[in-house]
Amino acid sequence: MSVSAVLQLTKDLIARPSVTPADHGCQQALSIRLQAAGFVCESMVFGDVTNLWARRGTTEPLLVFAGHTDVVPTGPLEGWDTDPFTPTERNGMLYGRGAADMKSSIAAFVVAAEEFVASHPNHPGSIALLITSDEEGPSINGTVKVCEALTQRGEKLDYCIVGEPTSVDALGDTVKNGRRGSLSGRLTIKGKQGHVAYPHLARNPIHLLAPALVELAGQQWDAGNEYFPATTFQVSNLHSGTGATNVVPGTAVLDFNFRFSTASTPESLKKRVGDILEKHKLDYNLEWTLGGKPFLTPRGELSAALSLAIQDETGIATELSTTGGTSDGRFIAAICPQVVEFGPINASIHQLNEHVRLDALEPLKNIYRRTLEHLLLVTA
Repeated sequence: MSVSAVLQLTKDLIARPSVTPADHGCQQALSIRLQAAGFVCESMVFGDVTNLWARRGTTEPLLVFAGHTDVVPTGPLEGWDTDPFTPTERNGMLYGRGAADMKSSIAAFVVAAEEFVASHPNHPGSIALLITSDEEGPSINGTVKVCEALTQRGEKLDYCIVGEPTSVDALGDTVKNGRRGSLSGRLTIKGKQGHVAYPHLARNPIHLLAPALVELAGQQWDAGNEYFPATTFQVSNLHSGTGATNVVPGTAVLDFNFRFSTASTPESLKKRVGDILEKHKLDYNLEWTLGGKPFLTPRGELSAALSLAIQDETGIATELSTTGGTSDGRFIAAICPQVVEFGPINASIHQLNEHVRLDALEPLKNIYRRTLEHLLLVTA
């Protein structure tokens, strides 16, 4: 296979306007190619979400490539230099929605698997692809449902590479071996509405909240650990008042979020917030939303194999990182002991004129193939 194989497949996927949760035929096109390489392909549909589970082999270990065919909306079309669903080569880049996040990774997965199978048709172990169309959306009928189905029928995953765009300045400089969790809260402080000229007849919820908010914002929630930075607390919205300048509001609503490491748990964070609110004797209501738990894969066989593949292909000594938002890796980590994320440069993801470097496509595919070789051949 040459770079043209990865480029052509990436272009084919970009040309399909698969805005979440639509797949727009991407997975069917992948299935045709994978079946020709000896994969057993299964479409798993949950609600309005299409998922693909494709596996070749029945023995251990099982290495899974995971990704998503859905993309975020384009934003204003007039902000794009070319049509976002017309893949366009320009100045050494390939432009189009999903170019970096993450149709180039999926194309590289498939071509890497094709090359590996062609060279090693009787390879030990197994290879699989888990592809969803529900990563950029609510993520309730995608990877999490596939993982539940795989668990119910006893399929065991050993290694998983999620093709998220993790590189920062050069392909291969960063591999994610975990992600922070996300815990959001909506805090409603109850006061008493009244006239600003008669504050003794009212209770201003903003004034009541202020000391507690200062304490919340000043807390050190944990110190992080070897892999994670310290947990952070951030206020995203504060709502109160009627719009009038002469009315003390009756309630104040505060939205906040924790991005937390494995050094904390949702339960520990909830308790500490509750203790602070009770300490300040507030009359309040608090609703919690757990967006995702953190996951962590300590250094091991998978990160070593991927790091070696990156070093051999690019000469770069990669760094392990846990920065960024949540990903579907959090669902896979519940059933797979080693999960990492690796893909192209992420500078343009979700932006207008999203793009990927043309000269990164072949090395990306080669890194995935080299990792397969190391885990299924060298260490078998």
